[in-house]
Amino acid sequence: MALKTMPLKLMGKKRGMTQVFDDKGNIVVCTVIEVEPNVVTQIKTEQLDGYNAVQLGFEKIEVKDPRTIEKRSSKPLRGHFKKAGIEPRRYLSEFRSDDIEKYTIGQEISLAEFADVSHVDACAMSKGKGYQGVIKLHNFAGGPAAHGSSFHRHAGSTGMRSTPGRCLPNGKRASRMGYDRKTVQNIKVVSVYADENVIVVAGQVPGPTNGLVYLSPAVKLNVSKKKK
Repeated sequence: MALKTMPLKLMGKKRGMTQVFDDKGNIVVCTVIEVEPNVVTQIKTEQLDGYNAVQLGFEKIEVKDPRTIEKRSSKPLRGHFKKAGIEPRRYLSEFRSDDIEKYTIGQEISLAEFADVSHVDACAMSKGKGYQGVIKLHNFAGGPAAHGSSFHRHAGSTGMRSTPGRCLPNGKRASRMGYDRKTVQNIKVVSVYADENVIVVAGQVPGPTNGLVYLSPAVKLNVSKKKK
């Protein structure tokens, strides 16, 4: 079975939020993402790997003492980058493509590829909030706030008596909150500054400041600015 081709996916860092004014004078809240050129570290072919894909590396590992760079990456990855003749990168990602002939190892892909893209999809890990109770995690109402109730922020009864005499699985319990892979689709591109490696998109993007973000042309709303 042939694998589905995926759009180009670049990696960047969320640098913060700002606001701009549109043509009507309305304030538009935006997210600023810095996308340094991603370098092609490997080209996978169907003959060798079973599918066609392009692997990209992002964020060059920089250290004050070159002798300590070995501590910043694993031995297999160092061999992988050495084979490609590329300086070690901190992050790796890949996207499937049937046009692998357009790419070569060591080639840098910049934000210029998004110059004519009007909407993008952003994927990132959401903010981690640690272990939380049922009120914050599942929006439980809690118990009475009167004195002596002893039932303020508890989950309440989760079991039964004789039938079935056990706690049913998959119930809402206190658990870890956040740090989930989230994707926001059809985000409008406000502006692209290819020379400064910066893209400004409307609205919010998952994850904290300086978090890793994956950007790709919108799958459901792939409209070019040139068509407007």
